[in-house]
Amino acid sequence: MSALRRALGVVALGVVTAGSVACVSQRDDPNAIVVAMTNSAVDLDPRVGADEASQKAQQLLYNTLVHIDDRLRVVPELAEAIEHPDELTYVARIRRGVKFHNGGELTAEDVAYTFRSLIDPKFRGRTGAYTNVRAVDILDPYSVAFRLKTPFASFPINLVMGIVQKGSGGANSRTPIGTGPYKLLSFKPDDRIVVTRFDEYFEGPARNPGVILKVVPDDTMRGLELRKGTVDLIVNDVSPDIVWQMQREGKLQIATGPGSDYAYVALNLKDPILQNADVRRAIGFAIDRDAIVKYLRRGFASPAVGILPPMSWAFQPDVFTFKHDPSEAKRLLDAAGFPDPDGEGPQTRLVLTLKTSTSEVYRIQAAAIQQDLARVGVMLHIRSQEFATLQSDMIKGNFQMYTAQFVGVTDPDMLRRVFHSSQVPLTGFNRVFYKDAGVDSLIERASAAIDETERGELYGEVQRAVARDAPYIPLWYKTNVAVFQPGIQGVRLSPIADFTFLKNVSRDRTH
Repeated sequence: MSALRRALGVVALGVVTAGSVACVSQRDDPNAIVVAMTNSAVDLDPRVGADEASQKAQQLLYNTLVHIDDRLRVVPELAEAIEHPDELTYVARIRRGVKFHNGGELTAEDVAYTFRSLIDPKFRGRTGAYTNVRAVDILDPYSVAFRLKTPFASFPINLVMGIVQKGSGGANSRTPIGTGPYKLLSFKPDDRIVVTRFDEYFEGPARNPGVILKVVPDDTMRGLELRKGTVDLIVNDVSPDIVWQMQREGKLQIATGPGSDYAYVALNLKDPILQNADVRRAIGFAIDRDAIVKYLRRGFASPAVGILPPMSWAFQPDVFTFKHDPSEAKRLLDAAGFPDPDGEGPQTRLVLTLKTSTSEVYRIQAAAIQQDLARVGVMLHIRSQEFATLQSDMIKGNFQMYTAQFVGVTDPDMLRRVFHSSQVPLTGFNRVFYKDAGVDSLIERASAAIDETERGELYGEVQRAVARDAPYIPLWYKTNVAVFQPGIQGVRLSPIADFTFLKNVSRDRTH
């Protein structure tokens, strides 16, 4: 991996140091916690704004009936309990006394209003996850029943949706009224969102007076603003090279935690070459994932096992896992009918094409994979594309191989969306056209099972089968990273790196 190390050295030299600071803005508010973000929020209505930046802001302004805990289980939030009286019904029992920012009490009317909009065919928002909901019924002022069309044991994760006030309509996009720990002061797209503490928050007021979500698109400038102290905190929006350099400098605090983002190489099973499982496994053995984690991710990742992250309650560790073994890769290629034509000579066994994004980190990662495959006699052509083009090709099946990430994998139902034969685009995420009748049956049984132990066992069988078939080559799980000022306290990263922890962040004025 010497070439990869040299390439990364060049990247690291491009990191701007504290001594070459350009002009940056002064602190917006000496009391607020300033958080830098790469992108601007698009829409503050949780029923509409699905981009990451919008969801981060929504987490400060709204509450959800349930949230995701550190084992990626669904646990109550606004709901005191979620009951499951029959296979087609879920009942949410709502906390009493929760206040909206305008003083109104949250009741079943608000919950029903939120979710009825999401099953309304005329509503333009995040409706896709709710196509299986037949009706949302108010049982009493603090109880709501969700009636499903078909049994679906993973339904409760769809209740992770910010609750808007009854009748609030499209106003939530720019002037939201939620129940969250903060209320909106101002929203300037492509600049900043300013929120202030909501003192009547049902879990108690935040430990800081407010938060500013500041848009700083350039990676180097985000690092500069941290060094100058004009930004207090950045979560997952600092490149591994810059984090590594800051860690060596020792002037800023760094917190890490296991994440749920999954990086992989996808293999098109309709391709005549990649239909052969021995070829797919050979690619897996050829790739040095440990080197990618160490040198490209700077250690801020861990080698992946499968699509479900290790902290998930449904994760199955007892599955086939690739290790770096070029000799085994060569043996499998021989067995697949692709012998080396000239031993250690320059001729290749076969030629493949890998598509990736234009992101510098991904281009270097693709180059590392290219080198690894060359060592076992496979010539790999790399096609770097803007993400929109890459995504279009992924959906259309216009690729042999591509590399990308699944972001924020939380529920084991992701196994259905990625590997069930009915989930090819545009229905789901089965972009590699994986088909296995046995896996389909296991997934269907798991989706209908009520008992968590039974579901876990069935999902475990799915993970074992998929690992054996290798339609994807797992690369790494992302490590969540926060970089923040010495005086900032209370930073705690969840596996999904949500911003709800900000209400517990405070500033030590002695620094």
